[in-house]
Amino acid sequence: MDMDRRQFLKYLASIFVVSLFPLGLDGWAAGLDDQILQTNPDLKKKKLIVLFQRGAVDGLSVVVPHGDGRYYDARPTIAIPSDSQAGMLDLNGYFGLHPALNAVFPLWQNKTLSFVHACGSPDPTRSHFDAQNFMECGTPGNPSTPDGWMNRLLSVLPGAHAPTQALSIGPILPRIFQGRMSVSNTVLGKNEDHPMAIDRPMVERAFDMLYKGDDPLSQAYMQGQQARKQLMSDLQKHMEMASQGAPSPNGFSDSATRLAQLINADQNIQLVFLDLGGWDTHVNQGAVKGQLAGHLSGLGNGLSALVNGLGNAYNDTVIIVMSEFGRTFKENGDGGTDHGHGNAMWVMGGSVKGGVIQGHWPGLDSDSLYEQRDLDVTTDFRSVIAEVLKQHMLLSDDQLSTVFPMIPQTPSPLLFM
Repeated sequence: MDMDRRQFLKYLASIFVVSLFPLGLDGWAAGLDDQILQTNPDLKKKKLIVLFQRGAVDGLSVVVPHGDGRYYDARPTIAIPSDSQAGMLDLNGYFGLHPALNAVFPLWQNKTLSFVHACGSPDPTRSHFDAQNFMECGTPGNPSTPDGWMNRLLSVLPGAHAPTQALSIGPILPRIFQGRMSVSNTVLGKNEDHPMAIDRPMVERAFDMLYKGDDPLSQAYMQGQQARKQLMSDLQKHMEMASQGAPSPNGFSDSATRLAQLINADQNIQLVFLDLGGWDTHVNQGAVKGQLAGHLSGLGNGLSALVNGLGNAYNDTVIIVMSEFGRTFKENGDGGTDHGHGNAMWVMGGSVKGGVIQGHWPGLDSDSLYEQRDLDVTTDFRSVIAEVLKQHMLLSDDQLSTVFPMIPQTPSPLLFM
């Protein structure tokens, strides 16, 4: 029995095609009026990179409130020591940076890195899946939102949309990029040059024959193939130049370096999303050393490699690091922390007003804690992103309302000069 073409495409997407095809059939639709680009000719250079820490990172161990003794009372085995000999990187006398993040400390010192503490989603869920979905859709409390906020952002950017304008790093398209606009996927790191099923000549020929018409599905397929071939070409050129026959090291640093090379090679790339897992530290979280420290070290080294690799493009780039929620103020009986609420959000870039802890700090006394157990949320994560979109990407209020249908009322941090 013949299979309906839509069902067939959906079936294949569930196996491997979702990592190759742009999702959405309107990806070549025109953006805003070209007059915007004429007024702001450098707008196409503006880039936004969003890194999601899946699993809920412990923001109180990332940006440590070492000036409050209650922090040490609540965490007898996992608190980050405040003395410099233990490696605490003091930020402003009250907050300090986990020593495993020493690779990014120079960005704080040169004032291109800022943190927004007590930040997060107003929704009270402690479910990883729900919280991530709300943050990626940009609509806390509404599980039925059909698209992600980065896809909606792509729809309001000016000019014609190139196949590689929006790039997701990973084998599948995340919720944040799903929607009607076309988004490309690629894999970076040790698996980036491995052939995929669609790269087999027989499979590619079969798909070329199946989707050779002018209908929307065929157009989506051809756009996806064009984007993939362009990305693979860019990656191969830089691999041959930089590797000199040596194998690539594992880890985020390598992927971040490759991402920077890709961005510099393809000037069409404006929006990038990537995620890192392993932040759900219920057991044996550790302090200066241990499970969390190891993950933070890899994160810090990778972000440093990304910034260094971007070079001058860092001046036109903003990098946001976020997680679905924070973790409990007190450590649990297994030397870890459980699902919490407020967290620390990162904003970094050449135009960022760095070297500052942004947001309203609610304090750590029991009356100030959310449900008397978690750091409270005093800054809505959408306020942070909206400020970036308005000041960095130059979005209008109408465009912002498209990206975030319900603009939060919490004060926006002063992230830019």
